[in-house]
Amino acid sequence: MESHMENAKDPRPTVDAEQSLKDRVWDALRECYDPEIPVNIVDLGLVYEVVIDDSLAGEANVYVKMTLTAPGCGMGPIIANDVKRRVQMVADVKNVRVDLVFDPAWNPGMMSDAARLQLNMF
Repeated sequence: MESHMENAKDPRPTVDAEQSLKDRVWDALRECYDPEIPVNIVDLGLVYEVVIDDSLAGEANVYVKMTLTAPGCGMGPIIANDVKRRVQMVADVKNVRVDLVFDPAWNPGMMSDAARLQLNMF
C-alpha cells in the first residue's frame, strides 16, 4: 500500500540543465518584492551579496546579505522570510540564511535602470 507522502510531488521546479544554481537562486530572488514597492528586491538594489556553498551535490547552502529601503521598515521580517522560502524552493538548495544589514545604507542610486523606469524616476 502506498502512503500519501509517496505520491506527493516535490514542490521544487524541475532543473534546467543549462541554468546554473547561481542563476536559479538569482531568479528566485527576482520573485521577491517589497510589498510597498512594485519592483523586485534585486532591481531595487536590496541584495548586496549571495554566497553559495555547493560543495555537497544537491545540498547547497545559500547565504543572502540584503538590506531594506529604510532601517525602520516594518516589512523586513516578511521580506526576509519570503527570500528564504523562495530560495529554499530552488532545486539543490538545502539551507538558506538571510541577514538584514544596514551598512551601507540603501539609496535610490542602487536601483537598476529597469527599476527606475518602472517607478518613473528618469
